[in-house]
Amino acid sequence: MPVRSAKPRHRVRRLSSWTEFRELVTGGAYATWAFRGQHDAALPLSTSLYRHLAAFGVDRRAWAHQEERIARIFRRKAHNYLRHVPPPDDHFQWQALIEHHGGPTRLLDFTWSPWVAAFFALQSATHDSAVWAVDPAAVLRIARRVAGGGRSLPADRIDPRHPENYRRHFQASRRAFAWIGEPETMNARLVAQSGTFAMTSIIDRTLEDILGAHDPACVVELVLPARLRDSGLRELYVMNITHATLFPDLDGLARSLAYELEFHWAFDPRTMRALGKVPRPYRELASD
Repeated sequence: MPVRSAKPRHRVRRLSSWTEFRELVTGGAYATWAFRGQHDAALPLSTSLYRHLAAFGVDRRAWAHQEERIARIFRRKAHNYLRHVPPPDDHFQWQALIEHHGGPTRLLDFTWSPWVAAFFALQSATHDSAVWAVDPAAVLRIARRVAGGGRSLPADRIDPRHPENYRRHFQASRRAFAWIGEPETMNARLVAQSGTFAMTSIIDRTLEDILGAHDPACVVELVLPARLRDSGLRELYVMNITHATLFPDLDGLARSLAYELEFHWAFDPRTMRALGKVPRPYRELASD
């Protein structure tokens, strides 16, 4: 399994309060950055493809071949379940589709909203979680230079939404860089989550390791101590950021019920303390 390096190549900032997080992400410094929430601050930014290949001992010499194999299998069979089938050579769109349905890919889910990222960090956290922030302008600058072998390529020459770029710079690349962006066609979940994707040009390194090797300042890990979970989730709930809104389907509604077990408008279900004036139906439950 991918593990964090002993000496991280990125910036780490441990926050002391939810107020600090709120002020930090609304202060302007991260206005154009992309975010990813992870429930465990100790985990690296590794893709599901990387994690699966490493966990089950697949020889690294076979990784690229096996990635293409599963993509080919998906393209051949997915039409049985789709109303709209992407063009066969739109590899990035196919990767996004596999990611959407839970398959292993070299994509990492990000969002343009720090609040959405915070929700995904906190909602299942049982200890310190993290919101990762990445500067997309720096990511593109690094990608243009590295993909060009030292000379800066035009942005459209590395955009993986163009099939020839995907084949040249991602399927066959030995140069380590990343790219951030959305597929041409966005599904309802991606829209609801203000979603985007980060994709690495090679499979066997984590995103923060690749980016940190070129510009450590473009990757920041905001560590949220476990004690901030309750205040953070309650504020996000009031902002209507829940599974039900981020996954606008029946699955999302069902997932949202887990937090409803922890929440009530009239009293705190953990302490049974009243929150303001308690409506009559709940007076016997709440205590002063």
